[in-house]
Amino acid sequence: MITSKLPNVGTTIFTTMSQLAAETGALNLSQGFPDFNGPQALLDAVGKHVANGHNQYSPMTGLPALRQQVAAKIARSYGATVSPDSEVTITPGATAAIFCAIQAVIRNGDEVIVFDPSYDSYEPSVELAGGRCVHVQLSLEGFALDFEKLKAALSPRTRMIILNTPHNPTGALISGAELDQLAELIRDRDIYLVSDEVYEHLVFDGVAHASVLAHEELYQRAFVVSSFGKTYHVTGWKTGYVVAPSALTAELRKVHQYVNFCGVTPLQYALADFMAEHPQHVEALPAFYQAKRDLFCDLLAPSRFSFTRVAGTYFQLVDYSQIRPDLDDVAMSLWMTREHGVATIPVSVFYQSPPQGQRLVRLCFAKREETLQQAAEKLCVI
Repeated sequence: MITSKLPNVGTTIFTTMSQLAAETGALNLSQGFPDFNGPQALLDAVGKHVANGHNQYSPMTGLPALRQQVAAKIARSYGATVSPDSEVTITPGATAAIFCAIQAVIRNGDEVIVFDPSYDSYEPSVELAGGRCVHVQLSLEGFALDFEKLKAALSPRTRMIILNTPHNPTGALISGAELDQLAELIRDRDIYLVSDEVYEHLVFDGVAHASVLAHEELYQRAFVVSSFGKTYHVTGWKTGYVVAPSALTAELRKVHQYVNFCGVTPLQYALADFMAEHPQHVEALPAFYQAKRDLFCDLLAPSRFSFTRVAGTYFQLVDYSQIRPDLDDVAMSLWMTREHGVATIPVSVFYQSPPQGQRLVRLCFAKREETLQQAAEKLCVI
């Protein structure tokens, strides 16, 4: 009989809720993907490159033109200079990038600090590398880093800290001052960082994203991960990238070449073309998604849900404690899907030990205006 290497892992909540939405005909505000298409010029470029024969393996590190565009975007966005040849690697999705980074440096017995609520792919990747996750809860008010708890969690075995900003599922941001505080805390320790920044361009209300790429000290020990899927509205393309100093990139690529080897070639060509021709796309994203956030929140204002508008990502947390406090959030998500036709994600699944009495669900607002209006109508009668 097989002994599972991941005995605590089953079907993800994202798969479960999307399947239930499909079965019931509910509006799917659970899994994080848009219900609209990517830019037409980007879609046209894919067809062009498929027709032109760009259908064989790309280089293991990623198409040179795309790596160059990533480096150029980083320079524009953060004023940081990275080498497209030795510091940028294209991967089949950000999750693969995170997996390869963890496998590259985590060994048996190492500890990795993750901040709860935390994205579900981190811990299995650590466990498969022989490590152990140490869970540190973000503050309940505002979901900020708690540096006292972080300091207490550090040990001689701590090998890595995983950051996520803008944060999924809460939409919270890590500030530049907090990055400075983190740098001071780990300055004399042999600790690596994975900075999951897939929502880097979805930051609202005039606030600038504080990237580890722009923090010279932290970048020297970091793998910084992002996603073309999130930035260009094409999550099904599963194309992302990781940026790291040359020595760390060399170790990551040793793993990457035996996990996926390379990403999908025509998609890389299309992304390189679009990024070169439309660099303004990323500059328009904050306003584009803030408008969706504000529309959705305005539509939800008459409801019995309570909420604070998120600072980033395309997820809005809502508190349902005035509606069904008798239900935990998993039961609430199932009830809302089956009885009211809106699929959500319960926030407790992102915790090792969910806070007692927390009543939060996550709604995705990366949707067309009519979808948001239909969803709000259903949510306002609950």
